[in-house]
Amino acid sequence: MKITTIIFVLSFFLFTSCRTTNNTITYFQDLDSRSAEIVGEVADYALRIVPDDQLSITVSGTDPKAVAAFNMPLTSYLSAEDTYVSSTPVLHTYLVSPEGNIDFPVLGRLHVAGMTRSELTNMLTEKISAYAKSPIVTIQIRNFKVSVLGEVNRPGTVTVSHERLSVLDALSMAGDLTIYGNRNNVLLIRDNNGKKEYHRFDLTSAETLTSPYYYLQQNDILCVEPNKARKGNAQYSQNGQFNVSLASTIISALSVLVSLGIALLIK
Repeated sequence: MKITTIIFVLSFFLFTSCRTTNNTITYFQDLDSRSAEIVGEVADYALRIVPDDQLSITVSGTDPKAVAAFNMPLTSYLSAEDTYVSSTPVLHTYLVSPEGNIDFPVLGRLHVAGMTRSELTNMLTEKISAYAKSPIVTIQIRNFKVSVLGEVNRPGTVTVSHERLSVLDALSMAGDLTIYGNRNNVLLIRDNNGKKEYHRFDLTSAETLTSPYYYLQQNDILCVEPNKARKGNAQYSQNGQFNVSLASTIISALSVLVSLGIALLIK
């Protein structure tokens, strides 16, 4: 009878604890289960050119000779592990200076920091039109990358070839959060004109989808902190290691004392 009662009590506690556990791993818990429109302003994902960006700029047109002067020559590089120059030429990139400038053929020094890719395309098209008919300017930001750290399955740097990268895209490319990731407090660190600013996302809330920080910029850093379970396990592990180390030290000391005591008795 006692064994049956104990089993019943344990089963009751297990059942109720499972029912009362807070759901902390489901994304966007406040969304309706039915299809609906998320009301909010659409975040602008256009990247702004910043110092140290690498820009790929090519100019084409109906008359290739007329636009040839506006294109940097293709370059072949010798890598550290190779003994010969690669036969595959690489497109030269423009490095934006700390002052936000690039040196462009024929046009000279141009201030490009703060401009979007489309704004710079329009400016170059207008300036080159004075030298060539109907130029076509193609620009790509080659160094768009963000870092994802903390409780994700594949922490590291995420590099993309397009401009539109959301916080969910970056986390997905990092393998998603682990079961120990705190979805209520994902930290974004951003360098804005030399000043660090930060924003926190609550991935369990649909407000993340309408956040002005939803789309990421160059060199953004996402930090996923561990949840309480992970912190508790880490603390327990540290305490356990300390206790084992302390016990080992005490046992070693006692062994030395016992050995000394035996040696004195023998004498």
